[in-house]
Amino acid sequence: MKCPFCGFLDSQVKDSRLTEDGTCIRRRRECPECGSRFTTFERVQLRELTVVKKNGEKVRFDRDKLERSILLAVRKRPVSPERVEKIVTSIQRRLESSGENEIPSRTIGEYAMEALAKLDNVAYVRFASVYKDFCEVSDFEDFVAQIDEMAKAKETKEED
Repeated sequence: MKCPFCGFLDSQVKDSRLTEDGTCIRRRRECPECGSRFTTFERVQLRELTVVKKNGEKVRFDRDKLERSILLAVRKRPVSPERVEKIVTSIQRRLESSGENEIPSRTIGEYAMEALAKLDNVAYVRFASVYKDFCEVSDFEDFVAQIDEMAKAKETKEED
């Protein structure tokens, strides 16, 4: 592993541990050249995923981009980073187990919205406002009204 501080092409693993959720390995490393320490994470990747964007462009699936999008949606909300990590891992596993190598970006967005809807309504609206590309205030109002209706229906079911 290349040292992020001095660029030396080798490093020594000092400690390896499973993360709390058991989905990846956390490794503490030390550079023999400059003595700096840093952490890396290893995850199992079942298959190489390609995202097909709306314009037809194909790009490699970027787990970090998905995580940044969800973190942005939950910013200043009572949602832990560990919960976001679980959501991202769940979405990635779902995509990998689909059997498809090429995934429409729309599918990834729908999976993220589905997870955020269960997690936090404000984060769900934030994500949807970007994902659905609201053009008018009325688009936003209609969407929020739908969420209100779903929340009321859920409350009614819980009371019964």
